[in-house]
Amino acid sequence: MGKPWGGTVRRRFTILYAGGFLGSGTVLLALIYLMSGTRVTTLAPEGIPGQVPEQVPAGRSDLASAEQRIRDLGRQLSEVHAQQNHRLLVGSLIALAVMAGVSLLLGRILADRVLRPLRLITAATRRISAENLYQRLAVAGPVDEVKELADTVDGLLERLEVSFVAQRRFVGNASHELRTPLATMRASLDVAVAKPEPAAQTVALAGRLRAELDRVDHLLDGFLVLARAQHGTLADRTPVSLGELARRALTARTADIAAKALTVDDEVRANVRTEGSEALLFRMVENMVDNAIVHNQESGWVRISTEHTATEARLVVETGGRIFDQDQVDRLTQPFERLGTDRTGPEGSSGLGLSIVAAIVAAHDGRLALQARPEGGLRVVAALPSAARSDGVAP
Repeated sequence: MGKPWGGTVRRRFTILYAGGFLGSGTVLLALIYLMSGTRVTTLAPEGIPGQVPEQVPAGRSDLASAEQRIRDLGRQLSEVHAQQNHRLLVGSLIALAVMAGVSLLLGRILADRVLRPLRLITAATRRISAENLYQRLAVAGPVDEVKELADTVDGLLERLEVSFVAQRRFVGNASHELRTPLATMRASLDVAVAKPEPAAQTVALAGRLRAELDRVDHLLDGFLVLARAQHGTLADRTPVSLGELARRALTARTADIAAKALTVDDEVRANVRTEGSEALLFRMVENMVDNAIVHNQESGWVRISTEHTATEARLVVETGGRIFDQDQVDRLTQPFERLGTDRTGPEGSSGLGLSIVAAIVAAHDGRLALQARPEGGLRVVAALPSAARSDGVAP
């Protein structure tokens, strides 16, 4: 749940402004109340408004009667003065309560006005991602603290754009440049093996080197896919069936499945669809299937299923095996992270499989969940935004 007033700074400004208004109002009302407390200490009968002075007859009784009357009038005036003070106090408290509400309202209005440029900067910054780093805030107005902040953010975006472009260029150029010497090495190996009656050691060495060259080539290909998924744009978005991609991946790995005598439980459905780059999504599914096969035990099992909700299309790949620690499993989306202490990994493994899966899922605004099964093995769930079927009916 969000904060009741939208943010801590907004709440602080509101309380600050309201406290200032309320404090000023309290002091003003207190001064008015104190100044209105002047009491009349002397009173003559002729000084009473609306009263006609009476003639005091001669004699002591008449004088005592007049003094008593003056005391009665003074007491009445004191009571009236006390009532007026009470009404003034009540009125002041009511005015103070009203002013408290008005102060909160004015404080919130002023806080909104002060923070409005910051909210605009925040909203514009959130809309900028790796795909549109060329955009700038370009805040207009007087040179103040807010404009300095916006200009600083624009400078940061410019440096990030240069860095991202340089990174993409470096990864692409390095991968392509490294493929040239790799191709030369393969050609040299083929020439050495093609000679008449090559030595057995030469043939064995060529086989080992060719396997390592294939592994390096696979690693370079993984770097390219990872760079594209993390920093590239998805211009080739199209509706894609996760079920069809899963069946294609299983068909391509039939020999590897048979070599390990794995039991595959296929529960995929073709109507579970998402929208995105078909090439990247197929690589995602391939890596999930490869991870389930390569890191499985002999005569183990693999369960692949697809499911959908109103908003998500999910691909679930489960395997059996030994019990893993969830803390280790959570790190598998990082490049070159593997379960256990073996840094070389199984044959043909580049250590980029699940990190590529995570990058592709993130590029498609999805989420990846890795869970160590309590009874052993791993459960991998790729949840992507759902797409409508080709017949226009929602899945």
